[in-house]
Amino acid sequence: MTKHWFKLCVQRVETTRNMARFYAMSIEPDLLGGSSLVRCSGRIGTRGKERIDLFEDARQAVGHLLLLACQKRARGYRSQPRS
Repeated sequence: MTKHWFKLCVQRVETTRNMARFYAMSIEPDLLGGSSLVRCSGRIGTRGKERIDLFEDARQAVGHLLLLACQKRARGYRSQPRS
């Protein structure tokens, strides 16, 4: 079972294209002893859509999170500024 939770939040804002999107990912334990990657994305200011992917262990979930983070960074997503 995963003892640590991981969370990553990124956003992409392009005012010329009227684009303001967010993408949040977190790794959380599931009830069967594995790990789940919870992804939420949508327009900033909305609830967005949520998707949950299940993995047997935390290592697989972290690997998938890192792969998705690299893909989002390549598309122009950046860390959210701290408030």
